[in-house]
Amino acid sequence: MERVEHYRQSICQLLTSHVTFEVGSSGIESQLVFDQEHDHYQLLEVGWEGLKRVYNCIIHLDIKDGKIWIQRNMTDVDVARELVEIGVPKEDIILGLHPPYKRPYTGYGVA
Repeated sequence: MERVEHYRQSICQLLTSHVTFEVGSSGIESQLVFDQEHDHYQLLEVGWEGLKRVYNCIIHLDIKDGKIWIQRNMTDVDVARELVEIGVPKEDIILGLHPPYKRPYTGYGVA
């Protein structure tokens, strides 16, 4: 359980480092969603761009069965590498955004 708590803190730290809370003239704001009870973590963009509604999930991470699942990453940041740099073992990172048949070739965990 101590390891999962470390993963929760690591995810929150990582997502917080990528958020910009300032709402510029565009009217788009960043939101962090941390559900530590169910282990779902997201960085969202929400707002309006002219007459167009903006609602984007930029990064989505989950903890399932003691492993961190990268469900979505719409940035040019290597989230998996950043997790490794803050102490998460590669075998505990699952690239859920890749199909299961590709995961054994990623250098990260498989599930």
